[in-house]
Amino acid sequence: MDKEKVLDFLKENKEVFSTKYQISSLVLFGSLARGEARDDSDIDIAIETKLSDYFKLYDFKEELEKQFQSKVDMIRLREKMNPRLKSRILNEGIYVR
Repeated sequence: MDKEKVLDFLKENKEVFSTKYQISSLVLFGSLARGEARDDSDIDIAIETKLSDYFKLYDFKEELEKQFQSKVDMIRLREKMNPRLKSRILNEGIYVR
């Protein structure tokens, strides 16, 4: 998967995702963000949302997987989460603006 294609899609649809899934931030991280992705790599996306309906969040994940034809690992950014993972997301992540 091409990093720029993923970022372009997320940027183009950010308002839709904000309205539909109450997402306030999208962050691409992991091997794709670092430019180390292989053909079989998944797409790692961290989100900030006020939505507490996990079924709707799963719908969002499925929507992205269908669009990218690739597995998407989605993590919800929270105050209380694994500090090492959170640090990695914040340091290597590419924020969708």
